[in-house]
Amino acid sequence: MANHVYRLTEVVGSSPTGIDDAIRTAIGKASQTIRHVEWFEVQEVRGQVVDGDVAHVQVTLKIGFRVED
Repeated sequence: MANHVYRLTEVVGSSPTGIDDAIRTAIGKASQTIRHVEWFEVQEVRGQVVDGDVAHVQVTLKIGFRVED
């Protein structure tokens, strides 16, 4: 097994439907421009409340991607 080197980038995904969708939105969009995305870590979850209900969720992620050899 070869040794790997990873870089990190931070992205924010958002969704009106929930945390899972916000994460998937962020990973999906980042994967369009970053090769070798291999893992993520949730850093922060926040949201907007409108009329006493959750209206929107934002999730800040650190995304780890493998640096090419």
